[in-house]
Amino acid sequence: MKKILLFTLMAATLFSCGRFRHKEPDGTKSLRIVCVSKQLTEMVFALGRGHDIVARDLTSTYPDSAKLLPTVGYHRLLSVEGIISMNPDVVIHCNDIGPETVIPKLKDAGLSLKAFGSANSYDSSKMLLKELAAFLGETKRADSIIAKMDADMNAVYAAQKTLTDTPTVMVIHYGQANNNFFVMSGRKNEGPADRLIKLAGGKIAVYDGKGAKQISAEAIALANPDVIIATDFGFDKMGGAENFKTVPGVALTNAAKNNRIYRFEEHDMVYFGPRTAENVLKLMSLLHPAKNVPEKK
Repeated sequence: MKKILLFTLMAATLFSCGRFRHKEPDGTKSLRIVCVSKQLTEMVFALGRGHDIVARDLTSTYPDSAKLLPTVGYHRLLSVEGIISMNPDVVIHCNDIGPETVIPKLKDAGLSLKAFGSANSYDSSKMLLKELAAFLGETKRADSIIAKMDADMNAVYAAQKTLTDTPTVMVIHYGQANNNFFVMSGRKNEGPADRLIKLAGGKIAVYDGKGAKQISAEAIALANPDVIIATDFGFDKMGGAENFKTVPGVALTNAAKNNRIYRFEEHDMVYFGPRTAENVLKLMSLLHPAKNVPEKK
């Protein structure tokens, strides 16, 4: 009798800790996932496994249903205690999390972590989607998504051929970790924002400012972009395009003088993913307003 009671208590403990998960109708295993990379969050949802995510980082804001999930901090300033409290089976990330102590502390707490590649280019985003799908047992869904991604990108390539102008473009982002504006584009090392601008038929405005913590008014004025793309948090914080002109150096640019400062979602500018073609066409319509750029539905 004592043995039966002991086994019952052990089983109840294991189930309460979430170590046994139910299986989905297609046979794949359900997991409790804490996802602390925004590109992974979008892809997990795209693969039909968004219901497995129990918590996210603050930058994981797509799709809208992700915003309903509990948060465990900014991805570079995560709360170890918050992550542990979610009792995850796995914490997934893209090797861009912090502080430096977060990974050792999570491992010391006995949590499982899984690192994935980046999504800094179109090709790498497809590789990441395949890698994530293999981990989740959703390979067929990934193949279907990638086929659509390629078809959608063909619409971008077709639209590129109709463009006749090449405006210079700068992306200004408000970093919530440093609580400051910084220029995301035009630096020595090309990033996702630069690649998206090029795909949309723009030219990168060269920014010679030093570091990301302090914006350089002189460097912005010297770069003199025709168009400024302001990511959503900073744009909204300033209260719109007119107020955004008070960001140091912005008022001296052609973009400000010609009222070509546009709001764009941060998550659509900082990585590539299933909706990249749609985002490029949206960006293209802002850079080339005279063109009848097709919208991707």
